[in-house]
Amino acid sequence: MNTKREQIFVWSRNIRLFHWINVIAITLLICIGTLILNAKLFGVSTDGKILLKTIHVIVGYVFAINLLFRLLLGFIGKSYEKWGKILPFNKGFSQELIDFKEHKKATYKGHNPAGKLMLLALFSLLFIQMISGLVVAGTDIYYPPFGQSFAESIAIDKQNIEAIKPYSKVNVDEEAYKAMRDIRKPFITAHFYAFYGLIFLIPLHIIGVIFAERREKTALVSAMITGYKYLPKEKAE
Repeated sequence: MNTKREQIFVWSRNIRLFHWINVIAITLLICIGTLILNAKLFGVSTDGKILLKTIHVIVGYVFAINLLFRLLLGFIGKSYEKWGKILPFNKGFSQELIDFKEHKKATYKGHNPAGKLMLLALFSLLFIQMISGLVVAGTDIYYPPFGQSFAESIAIDKQNIEAIKPYSKVNVDEEAYKAMRDIRKPFITAHFYAFYGLIFLIPLHIIGVIFAERREKTALVSAMITGYKYLPKEKAE
């Protein structure tokens, strides 16, 4: 017996725009980050490494602006733009998770419970990447928002900050530079492990989407393009 389904709008243009910009930015960041981590293996010169890091940071700005847009949208947006709708913090989530395990044919207007848990993990890593990446950019190639402050902190001549360049010791106080690198250490560690965390979780996320589509049959994949899911009539109301 076929369940009668109805087309219903779920994902707003804002959500879909965020999602696909995020996909493109993260893909580029992972690819460029892999090249940077393996620069010696690929025979990348110092100038080439600086260029790669510069491109990485510029793409990172797009990623950060997009993520901050999503953060704001989670508080001021409507319906499934709100954090309370997509993260596992709503009242009764534990029971929702139990029902998800027991009722194999259950469908969901938004994310199913497993999807909410995955989003929590992904967003946690994305925010770690954003914050740590901005600090690393400031200590590595002296880019905003922290680059000017770090450059000033290591300069011998504070009136000649423009002489501070990546991989150059011109106008650099060695002790101050070492102190700056000590500040950087926990951020680069966080950036490194969050990078591998995303490489681990992203394939699981894709597999989870495919599994959910086969289980729920709600056009989950195309919904992130069109905004519409196909739900049993009683669920659509």
